[in-house]
Amino acid sequence: MKMTNQLPPTLDEPMRDTVAATAPAPRQSTSYAADKDKILARLRRMEGQVRGVQKMVEQDQYCVDVLTQLSAIIAAARAAGLLVLEDHIRGCVFGTCGHGHNDREDILEELTEAIERFTRTAS
Repeated sequence: MKMTNQLPPTLDEPMRDTVAATAPAPRQSTSYAADKDKILARLRRMEGQVRGVQKMVEQDQYCVDVLTQLSAIIAAARAAGLLVLEDHIRGCVFGTCGHGHNDREDILEELTEAIERFTRTAS
C-alpha cells in the first residue's frame, strides 16, 4: 500500500463542488435598461447619504437629525424599488423582457411574491 502525504478531503469540499454545480445561474434582466442610469444615480445618492449618516453617528450628532436622514434614505430606497418594480411589470410581466415566461400563473405568482416582499421591507 502506497502512503502519501495528502490529507483526506474535508467535509466541506464535496459540498462546495455540489453546491457550485447545482446553483442556478443568476438571472439577468433588461426590463429596467431604460431607467438603469436613473436607478444607479439614486443608489449612488443613497450610498452618499449612508456615509453621511455614519459620519453623523461618529460625531455623536443629535438623534432626531440622524433619524431624519435615515428616513430620507428609506424614502430613496422605496423610490428606487418602485421604479425597478414598475420596470419589472412593464418588461417581465407584460412579456417584453425575453425571459420566455409562458405560464401566466407563474408570472402572477412571481409578481405577487415580489410585491409582498417589497412592501414588507419598504413600508
